[in-house]
Amino acid sequence: MNCLIELHYLPSIAWFAATQAYDTIVLEKHEHFIKQTYRSRCRIVTSQGVQELTVPLTGKHGKTIIKDIQLDHSQKWVNNHWRSIVSAYNNAPFFEYYSDALRAALYKEHKFLYDLNLELLTICRGWLKLTNTITETLSYEKTPQTGTADLRNLVNAKKPADCEKFFKPVPYTQVFGHMFAENMSVIDLIFCEGPNARQLITSRPRTE
Repeated sequence: MNCLIELHYLPSIAWFAATQAYDTIVLEKHEHFIKQTYRSRCRIVTSQGVQELTVPLTGKHGKTIIKDIQLDHSQKWVNNHWRSIVSAYNNAPFFEYYSDALRAALYKEHKFLYDLNLELLTICRGWLKLTNTITETLSYEKTPQTGTADLRNLVNAKKPADCEKFFKPVPYTQVFGHMFAENMSVIDLIFCEGPNARQLITSRPRTE
């Protein structure tokens, strides 16, 4: 069974929970970009609580295909994101084991958001030792082919309750706070739990 889903910036735990049971993950490469979604943002846990990291983009994005959305490097967002990540996770048990690869990917100055997100996804999947296959769409299809579950916009920043249909958060020890923050970027889980992170990504079967 395959699933079709959009590509996020440092995807949330729910994104991995939604896709882990499928043999092949088909990344939506030809959709129109949608603002204020996880395509260009993620959430981490800091000493001040949950912080959203947003990637600045160039120009207007009205009907721009996601693969053509360009990053705005005139703003020092990479420095800001990296400082926030270090501040949040420098004391996490496994930060030192994974931080170099993440820093290198962020500072590579990708031209396109899609390419940055794909490299970050590949790194995170490697850390989690996930073995399902990744492919990409060749064109946009409103209705995916038979045998492919449509998960596009399932993990939605504006509708977090939708994740409850398939995702049950498993609490783990976070660096800051006494209240567990659910469904952060998967880097929160990886930096805190290391090799055990994969075991804590759980999913519920969806009704097809």
